[in-house]
Amino acid sequence: MGHPARVAVIRELTEGEKCVCDLVEAAGLGWSTVSRHLSVLREAGVIADEKRGLQVFYRLALPCVTRFLDCLEHPRRYPEMHRATSCCT
Repeated sequence: MGHPARVAVIRELTEGEKCVCDLVEAAGLGWSTVSRHLSVLREAGVIADEKRGLQVFYRLALPCVTRFLDCLEHPRRYPEMHRATSCCT
């Protein structure tokens, strides 16, 4: 998820399953670039794909990433996740 395009893809998939063409449009990048990002996310187990005819559809395989991204973008919504912990006291 270390790239804004991957975050954009994940955000798009929170709305439900999407074909590659929708993800290319949402990311605002070329097909080959989006395909590389999809491959990274798929290999990490974040998304899953299914080929139907000539189109490939993607969906979130790890739905907890949605909450994780929300937590990063809106930390005040998740105060329990941002408590300081001390490992060396």
